[in-house]
Amino acid sequence: MFNFLPVNLDEVRRKGWDELDVIIVTGDAYVDHPSFGSSVIGRVLEYHGFKVGIIPQPDWRDKNSFKILGRPRLFFGITSGSVDSMVANCTPNKLRRKEDAYTPSGTYGKRPDRAVIVYANVVHELYPDVPIVLGGLEASLRRFSHYDYWDDKIRHSILLDSRAKIIVYGMGEKQVVEIAKLLAKGKSWHDIYIVPGILYSLSEKEFKEFVEKGILKDYVMLPSFEEVSQDKDRYHDFNRMLLNGMKKRKTLIQRDGKRYIVQNPPMEYSEKDLDLIYSLPFQRLPHPSYKEKIPAFETVKTSIISHRGCFGSCTFCSLNLHQGWQVISRSEDSILKEAYNLSQHKIFNGTISDVGGPTANMYSLRCKVYGIPGSCTNRDCLFPEICPSLVVDFSPQLRLLKKIKDIPKIKHVFIASGIRYDLALKDTDYIREIIKEGYIGGHMSVAPEHVKNNVLEIMKKPKFEVYESFIAVFEGIKRKLKKEIYAIPYFISSHPGATLKDAWDLAIYVKGLGHYLEQIQDYTPLPLTPASCAFYTEYHPDRKEKIYVAKTYEERRLQRALVQYRDRKNREFILKNKNKIPFPIDKLLK
Repeated sequence: MFNFLPVNLDEVRRKGWDELDVIIVTGDAYVDHPSFGSSVIGRVLEYHGFKVGIIPQPDWRDKNSFKILGRPRLFFGITSGSVDSMVANCTPNKLRRKEDAYTPSGTYGKRPDRAVIVYANVVHELYPDVPIVLGGLEASLRRFSHYDYWDDKIRHSILLDSRAKIIVYGMGEKQVVEIAKLLAKGKSWHDIYIVPGILYSLSEKEFKEFVEKGILKDYVMLPSFEEVSQDKDRYHDFNRMLLNGMKKRKTLIQRDGKRYIVQNPPMEYSEKDLDLIYSLPFQRLPHPSYKEKIPAFETVKTSIISHRGCFGSCTFCSLNLHQGWQVISRSEDSILKEAYNLSQHKIFNGTISDVGGPTANMYSLRCKVYGIPGSCTNRDCLFPEICPSLVVDFSPQLRLLKKIKDIPKIKHVFIASGIRYDLALKDTDYIREIIKEGYIGGHMSVAPEHVKNNVLEIMKKPKFEVYESFIAVFEGIKRKLKKEIYAIPYFISSHPGATLKDAWDLAIYVKGLGHYLEQIQDYTPLPLTPASCAFYTEYHPDRKEKIYVAKTYEERRLQRALVQYRDRKNREFILKNKNKIPFPIDKLLK
């Protein structure tokens, strides 16, 4: 029996279907694996009785590639894929990338810029009467007016630019199923607009009717597109109001011309929901039509997702805007079943490469006061210090890892997701256990992001002394246990607030480590994130206090070059621009 979701009409017929209810268009290759969002949405819809097909990486220059599955009965679901298409196609300095990890053999050029808009406009032209539902990271991060780094301007909500009916924001399995069920019952769009976790638009007349009928109440009216596109102060106000409104789970509304963009409060997910999602019959393989390897799949093929969400509030990160501030963990039984099934899979080599989520050591952590009205609306879970209401208990994760390791055929279990070091310091026995039991495969990923506290404060990361304390504990434990493992730090250059002096101090620190670091990333302003607001407005993300922002290619390149001074091209760039560096560069380059 053919067990993949169909990608052409022949495969539709092989399943005994005459038509599809939902067609998903994605900028990724089709990999039937729980790490690929399109596959997850497709499998969840299938579980609920809907007939689903996928059009992976259609050629947007050839309209026939969008006709390969015909017309869906209910709607087209459109996503750019696992990443924002502009991030996938361009480097942080706006240069074209040479490869795409979500494409067979890493081939570049299979995903258009602004993929969601491009795909939606083609579909709308071909099937003007079929609704379009947007989802995924690109749609989520561009759901309201937003600063676009690549155009260097404020763009409209992607809902308007794409002419779609709805955006499903965040992790969208439950929303998509609810939309499909309501459409299948013949419900009107006004009935569908009450679904949590979606965003839609109304005319002026409809907006007034929704308010008069009490459908819209207790909402926050954000500054309009006209305001934020013309006034940086108002854009800063908008960004703060957006984030605060989301934390308070409010309905958020923004006017754009004669339309009103309405975001409903988020959809609630539970352990039970995640257990169901990850129990579905994923083949854990690329579609058989692919002959070349897909790099992104190779990275995750023997990994297990244990939880979603993050308690952090890192200003450069899009995770909170997409997955939320709360961590939702799967049950131990659910993960153990997946581990056992993976151990029986033909691709399994004895090693589970990762059991984790956005941050590995947040599995099973919880907030004591989450859901209590009025709690935590003006504070962060981990910044400036760990909130006392956060229950930090690593024993469920350690117990889980041990049980996975005891499954026959599983020889190694690793934690490859990043470790939040400030949390780990709350229980140094946890650090000792993950080292002693071999859960760190030679390298532990940690992300101090910078060495200067003024920059870290803007990032909402712990002070650098916290990282140094963690490294001291880590080094002491590994020496005592005689383990050859290393903590690999990740840093960001040219983040808003980071001056050339800050980059110099980071470079001197890196030099003191005594080895070359590849884990340096140029800052990329991601839509709607607080740091992108800071990049655009040159204000601190939390207050209207002017900060330095490296904006030009030369400024950004110089910060990166200093930190990775051992690279030959970077050394040449440093020497070429030595008159701009008021520091003893011989100290760095010798």
